[in-house]
Amino acid sequence: MGDRHAWTAAPAAAERARSVLAAAWSCAVTAEGCREELVGAHTALADGRVLLHLPEDSAPAALALCAPRGEPSVVLEFADVAPVPLRSRIRARLWLAGTLVPDEGNLVLRPTRIALRRARGVAAVDPAEYATAEPDPLAATEARLLTHLADAHLDAVERLTRLVEPDSLHGAVRVQPLAVDRHGLTLRIERTRDHGDVRLTFHRPADDVAELTERMHVLLGQAARAACPRTLQRQRTDGDR
Repeated sequence: MGDRHAWTAAPAAAERARSVLAAAWSCAVTAEGCREELVGAHTALADGRVLLHLPEDSAPAALALCAPRGEPSVVLEFADVAPVPLRSRIRARLWLAGTLVPDEGNLVLRPTRIALRRARGVAAVDPAEYATAEPDPLAATEARLLTHLADAHLDAVERLTRLVEPDSLHGAVRVQPLAVDRHGLTLRIERTRDHGDVRLTFHRPADDVAELTERMHVLLGQAARAACPRTLQRQRTDGDR
């Protein structure tokens, strides 16, 4: 038998929330019952506040002019979308609630309530922990890394299934890289009608791409020493073309 992993190490909720915010390129703004989808209209500040660059004709901008003290209550929603095409690509959703405060021609949201939804449910994030947390160091490059892994190294991804418990591979037809962070790599195991996710934890956190490369080599070395599982069934899945 080869090395097995305790699939436990993962980012804390506050760090995950900051990572979702750091990587997001769009958001939905809800204020006074009005909802707008905005692209490229926000900037994440170092302390977790969000700077909004709203068009003058947007409903939130109008509310900021008309609300008492110019501070309307709003909710920002961010979706964390897997960069690799697969089923159920929304990996997490982040909601930030608070008031908009004018700041040099823009509006700034300081979150007072924060909620993060992941596969295992919705969790409230403490605002103080959120403010002091930092995004995962790989968050900005994760999309490029996963896309390269899926496009050029899918054979290596399949070799990593040797580190997955056999029961998790029952009926598997395809494996894809779903997520990567400093703590580990998550694989999506697709079956004909459903799917499941498994996490491969690194032996040490990776703080940059060079360290991530070393951690991946360690995982592949462990996979080479592990017992070979049943070969993935080569049949078309619902998401294949």
